[in-house]
Amino acid sequence: MTPLPVETPSEKITLAMTGASGAQYGLRLLECLLAANREVYFLASKAVKVVLAEEMNLHIGNTEAETEQFLTDRYRAKPGQIRVFGEDDWMSPVASGSGAPKQMVLCPCSMGTLSAVACGLSNNLAQRAASVVLKERGKLIVVPRESPYSEIHLENMLKLTRMGSVILPASPGFYNQPQSVNDLIDFIVARIMDQLGIEQTLMPQWGVAS
Repeated sequence: MTPLPVETPSEKITLAMTGASGAQYGLRLLECLLAANREVYFLASKAVKVVLAEEMNLHIGNTEAETEQFLTDRYRAKPGQIRVFGEDDWMSPVASGSGAPKQMVLCPCSMGTLSAVACGLSNNLAQRAASVVLKERGKLIVVPRESPYSEIHLENMLKLTRMGSVILPASPGFYNQPQSVNDLIDFIVARIMDQLGIEQTLMPQWGVAS
């Protein structure tokens, strides 16, 4: 019998959106990950749904099943390409090192979530999933959306950086002469994709002609 192919860690990615402002970043990243043929474990919370409704007038469903179907339809994902887990779903793959992807993005990341992850708390599934990635020596990308930063915020970011996380603030650059809000969003999403090692065409590499 021909052995089944073994998936590499990069083929599955955990994406957690928290209650911070900047929902557009998270959904655009989801769209790009799906287009790159990645399977996404999407962590949804009540706070995320409130932010999406407030910032984008978007209602993604009341249950995990409804959210999963909504996102699958919205981004024309393959069946099973998006798996949605609630904030208390402790039996999900991301809650254990034996099942969690080695790459995770917190986008956007609230200061409350940042603090909890830096202190090793697991009050919800997103925090637990981040702790799992850290303990398994995976790659955790944190996209904080806050301004200004307090000393507490900076200390927590420093702690996570020393643990091996990548702190990638939602601070778009302007050297590409953005023409729209979408261009600013794509700037950050492109940087996240670069950190994940996924080819992207949202933004050319510096010094390389587009």
